[in-house]
Amino acid sequence: MNNINKNRGITCQLYFNKSPKILWNVISAPNHLDLFHPFCKKNISISWDSMPYEDELEYLNGLKYVRKFVKWSPFKGYTLNIGKKDGKQSHVIWEIKEIDHSNCSLSITVYPHLLSNWPNFISYIPYQLIIKPRLYDYLFSVISGLKYFVENNEKVPKNHFGKHKWFS
Repeated sequence: MNNINKNRGITCQLYFNKSPKILWNVISAPNHLDLFHPFCKKNISISWDSMPYEDELEYLNGLKYVRKFVKWSPFKGYTLNIGKKDGKQSHVIWEIKEIDHSNCSLSITVYPHLLSNWPNFISYIPYQLIIKPRLYDYLFSVISGLKYFVENNEKVPKNHFGKHKWFS
C-alpha cells in the first residue's frame, strides 16, 4: 500500500436481503459502476478479460480515475488501487460477507492517499474533520446505490443521495 497509512482506513457497510451471488454478479460485471454509482458519469473497461482487471471511472465533475484490481475473490470481493493515471493511488477493499444463503453484507474500506505524505500529528485534524466524513458519505452513497439497484432493478439516478463536493 505504498505510503498509505494502514490505520487510516474508512469503512462503510450495509446489509442486503440478497444472496452473495447476486451482489457478486453485479459488482464483478464490466462497467458495473454505470448501474449503481450515483456520482459516475461513465465506467469504461480497459481490460476485463483476465486479471489484472482495469477500468476507468469518470465522475460527474469530469475527474477521471483508473481502477487496477490487485486481488479477485469470486463471491467474496476484491481489492483495487484507484487514482489518477500515473498519480497517487488509494487502496480499496470491497468485501461481501455471507450471513445465510439469502442475506449478506457488503463493506467498502478505503485507505486514502490524501495526506499520506504528511506527518500524523499534522494530518490528524484535517483527516478527522474533512477526509474521513466526506469519504464515508461517498462510500455510503455508493453502497446505497448498489442496494437501490439490486432491490429495484433500475439504474441509480445521478446524485440520487445528494451531491458530493469532490465528485458531483
